[in-house]
Amino acid sequence: MNHTVALYDVTQVYVTERGASLAIENITFAVEAGEFVTLVGPSGCGKTTILSLIAGLLQPTVGKVEVNGSAVAKPSTKVGYMLQQDYLFPWRTIWQNVLVGLELNGGLTNEKRKYAEHLLGEMGLLETRDRLPAQLSGGMRQRVALVRTLVTEPDILLLDEPFSALDYQTKLQLEDLVAETLRAHRKTALLVTHDIAEAIAMSDRVIVLDRNPGRIRTELAVPEEIRAQTPFRSREQPGFHPLVEHIWRELEASEDRG
Repeated sequence: MNHTVALYDVTQVYVTERGASLAIENITFAVEAGEFVTLVGPSGCGKTTILSLIAGLLQPTVGKVEVNGSAVAKPSTKVGYMLQQDYLFPWRTIWQNVLVGLELNGGLTNEKRKYAEHLLGEMGLLETRDRLPAQLSGGMRQRVALVRTLVTEPDILLLDEPFSALDYQTKLQLEDLVAETLRAHRKTALLVTHDIAEAIAMSDRVIVLDRNPGRIRTELAVPEEIRAQTPFRSREQPGFHPLVEHIWRELEASEDRG
């Protein structure tokens, strides 16, 4: 069976002048089309390493990483990567920033321009198209970064703590917007976060990692009654807080192990 994303017994070693360090060991999991999976774990457990492997920014020391059934050998337009920082070019307008990925991969067509306008409209950003990034709030800039990622139409979205620098209210609003947008566009997504509540609210499944080195400690499916809600409303469901406590205990046990 070809999964959208699959890691098979992946181990990653970083080698420096000071020696070698084992970042992750024997990581195996798969993500199906349209599924939203979140990785949580203590700092240094290899969450970002896993995203970098899926994105083709790293090659595994041992094991295999596949996207759509093919081994990942290099970065691809099939995989979009959204980071904590928006990395918008300060001298380019919002419209020009949105189109930069299409310009770089030679995919800038009239049809893509129309799609970019459509996405900006979905995000409530059409009126900002001629502004510079410095004229926008942090939440608006992250929405622009999401549009820039989606406009290239990747099959998979990698989200590396994209909301962590935002104030709490903006973070909750953006969680809802991102979740709704990804569902509407039927995107497969992997999120890295330290926020347990965010992990549960956004996801179909949560993978908890140990550290030193990073290994999969446990996987938890988010119940349907929680997944059926928006991230904001999911926090009101009766099963939400017990699941937070369960993951918290797993992370505490992971810290004790480290």
